[in-house]
Amino acid sequence: MARKTKRTGKRRALLVVDMLRGFLDPDGSLYCGEASRAILPYVARRIRTFDRRGDLVIFVCDRHDPDDPEFRLYPSHCVAGSWEAEIAPDLPVPDGAKILAKSTLDPFYGTDLEAVLRRYGPDEVEVVGVCTNICVLIAVIGLAVREIPTVVRRKGVATFDSGAHEQTLAQMASVFGARVM
Repeated sequence: MARKTKRTGKRRALLVVDMLRGFLDPDGSLYCGEASRAILPYVARRIRTFDRRGDLVIFVCDRHDPDDPEFRLYPSHCVAGSWEAEIAPDLPVPDGAKILAKSTLDPFYGTDLEAVLRRYGPDEVEVVGVCTNICVLIAVIGLAVREIPTVVRRKGVATFDSGAHEQTLAQMASVFGARVM
């Protein structure tokens, strides 16, 4: 168990969503564009901050079978064992980090995310990653329905569509109660 942050007395967790080569590398099948690459230094700083405080860092990572039904919606991407399914090399992966593979857009479906959060008992979860209007949004919805206070940092999320990015951030705050900072 992590200690409470001295400054606020809160126990926090950082949820890092799909910060994978398949989304962040220009050669990736679902490259999210330069906006996604631009958040890498900020996300790396957040990971180091959470790790330094002794708070939990959780990576939820797309990992698909080669014949995954999701590929009817999107091109084949982040196939288990491929270079695309690797966490971006620009990001630190702390020793105590949890790495959870997900095979759907929802980081709670078919993963241990809910159990990990229940055991850890965070007062708040901060969400960073890609894509703001798809997997990040679904993560925020999942946290909201589980009544877990959520923070989304503008500098830590990105997507390929700037209009959808802004609209989704507004919805995260107004509809799902996230603090968007």
